[in-house]
Amino acid sequence: MRVRRHPSRIILMVGALLCQTVVLAGEEIDTSAVKPDADGFRWFDVRLLGVEGQGWRQTKDPFDRLPAKAEGVVRPPVWKLSRHSAGLCVRFSSDAPVIFAEWELTESRLALPHMPASGVSGLDLYVKADNGQWRWAAMGRPTAQKNRLKLITGIPRADREYWLYFPLYNGLKSLKLGIDSQSKLAAAAPRERKPIVFYGTSITQGACASRPGMVHTAILGRRLGYPVINLGFSGNGRLDFEVGELMAELDPAVYVIDCLPNLRGKQVAERIDPIVMTLRKARPKTPILLVEDRTYANAFLYPGKQQRHKQSRKALREGYDRLKAAGVEHLHYLPGDELLGADGEDTVDSSHPTDLGFLRQAVAFEAAIKPLLK
Repeated sequence: MRVRRHPSRIILMVGALLCQTVVLAGEEIDTSAVKPDADGFRWFDVRLLGVEGQGWRQTKDPFDRLPAKAEGVVRPPVWKLSRHSAGLCVRFSSDAPVIFAEWELTESRLALPHMPASGVSGLDLYVKADNGQWRWAAMGRPTAQKNRLKLITGIPRADREYWLYFPLYNGLKSLKLGIDSQSKLAAAAPRERKPIVFYGTSITQGACASRPGMVHTAILGRRLGYPVINLGFSGNGRLDFEVGELMAELDPAVYVIDCLPNLRGKQVAERIDPIVMTLRKARPKTPILLVEDRTYANAFLYPGKQQRHKQSRKALREGYDRLKAAGVEHLHYLPGDELLGADGEDTVDSSHPTDLGFLRQAVAFEAAIKPLLK
């Protein structure tokens, strides 16, 4: 495919793109080089535009979150969950009045008992408004393992910047955008900022957002203007040393460690020092934010839940104090009591946030992370 060249940094290719070639960030694709379909639409693999949110490019499949070398190294459930596309996204610009999406999922299961298909397996499109604010534009609701639908239609033709989020609890085999033959398509301008890396649980992965753009990690990406790498593994965010070693290969602006919902106090005490020291050895000056578990919405009724919070938070705080006393610098702490609201109205099942819960979490995380980005 021909492209109109101008100076920019190269976005690396993720896997083979058939006859299409990855373009430079901010560069317009020569859409005329692609033959339109019977309806006059031209289709483009999103990898042409540069997938954001991947810490590693050498993946087994194009939309994996961990590198291929992690298979057989991390625990099997972590590897399986890493094939989900949580946190992955693509930014692009177009003047198209109609934008189609065509995507094929790796799993036939579209929804979860407590999470809708729109969040588990759907797409979520945002557009930058004239005032520079990112506004929700459209949602791609899946109805099968293979889907094709109009994300937007009938809007005035004008150059706009878009942000498309990928499914949270399903994987992608392929994802294409379709635009009419008269429209332009370009990769978004490059972002030179380092990413924020989140390592956590099902909540970090996105349970139970109604759509992919409503996870707190995605909200923070829009608010702070930083790329985000989501290493949330449902039920398996357990401070694994192997995951820590992989994270140490990355060079982020901030590491956020949010694993307490999947751990008990004794496990926290045993595992927090090794993972922090692994990251600190590799990245001596990168801020590390340790996060307490959110408070169960109905914990006030259950002494057992109250005790679990008390023990795990005590172990994390003691680990934090121990590491600080040992001279570990750039280590920070976020208490869990204010991650969700005191009204108890922001979870699906007392544990996993609704969209309201994620918005509240984003507020708390933003207050903790923003000073670290300076």
